[in-house]
Amino acid sequence: MGEILPRSLLLNVGSKASSIAATRSLKVVHGDLDKLPQNIKNFIVEKEKICLPDQIHICDGSETENKELLKQMQKDGEIKPLPKYDNCWYARTDPRDVARVESKTVICTATERETIPKPLEGVKGTLGHWISPDNLETAIQERFPGCMKGRTMYVIPFSMGPVGGSISKYGVQLTDSRYVVASTRVMTRITPKVFDLIGNDTFVKCLHSVGAPLPLKKPLVNNWPCDPDRVIVTHIPDKTEIISYGSGYGGNSLLGKKCFALRIGSTIAHREGWLAEHMLILGITNPSGEKKYIAAAFPSACGKTNLAMMEPTLPGWKVECVGDDIAWMKFDTEGRLRAINPENGFFGVAPGTSMKTNPNALKTCQSNTCVHKCSGNLRRRGLLGRNG
Repeated sequence: MGEILPRSLLLNVGSKASSIAATRSLKVVHGDLDKLPQNIKNFIVEKEKICLPDQIHICDGSETENKELLKQMQKDGEIKPLPKYDNCWYARTDPRDVARVESKTVICTATERETIPKPLEGVKGTLGHWISPDNLETAIQERFPGCMKGRTMYVIPFSMGPVGGSISKYGVQLTDSRYVVASTRVMTRITPKVFDLIGNDTFVKCLHSVGAPLPLKKPLVNNWPCDPDRVIVTHIPDKTEIISYGSGYGGNSLLGKKCFALRIGSTIAHREGWLAEHMLILGITNPSGEKKYIAAAFPSACGKTNLAMMEPTLPGWKVECVGDDIAWMKFDTEGRLRAINPENGFFGVAPGTSMKTNPNALKTCQSNTCVHKCSGNLRRRGLLGRNG
């Protein structure tokens, strides 16, 4: 997969960008690398040197770009259209790559106690996983050199929260997955304006690879590129950096979601004096027209989305979903607690979701949706209909 690279090249962005540019000619097929702020350009150039993609595509988030990516994925058998619905697609995926891999999701800090509390001797903690900087270096060296050979490196400028918003944060994700680009367009705001808003300031650096360089060493399952035996999803709070390898599943590869919006987001919030929480945001209006907002914390898979999207049964009441998963909250200058949903779409698992438990979710899925996993339960969920 390539030579073992030193830690300074793998983890430190920008220090060697000028020498890298001089030794490797970059093929940019979309966008203009030279027009990007220098710190973003350095990030791209350095990671390109490690991952060795055939070419670079700087995303603009346009409908034309999205349609072309969907067309390419359909041609390669990665997705199939659901013709009964508007712009809906089905990706079967590899059965080994269908969920977040919590055991391989780690946070890298200088000491373990910075990441997780130390349990009593003989007690196994359940509040996350820590990796040391040295072990992270080894893990990256074993996976990333040459991981994008034969593929395109997509550069995704994205905003968590409205573009230009007072509490919004910005990231740039590098990925070799077209599925990730198309899905990130649903879940975040992709726009070149993000480059200008970042300028020379810090931003969340995101690197992702499915870990399937070309030519393939073994056939894909369901035309879904991944390396499930070597998955790792790591967060480096001190550098506001996220590195993910081996999985195409959204929870592991859409780095703006849990990785940025919740994990790295919570460390940024702690430094800046606000909150990034695993909470829904719900607007409720009573028959008199008085509206209140509620933020509620629930763990995953216990009905949080069902509550966020509920349909009231009491006459005259109105319920609106602001967000079903993550809330960023900050006190304004007058002492009022304000909140936004940093995401731009919905991402969730299907078990327990039906027209009976969450009709709004099923109605939402009838347009601009990608349904995936290898399950045969689409018809039972109400997504294919009787003859789908």
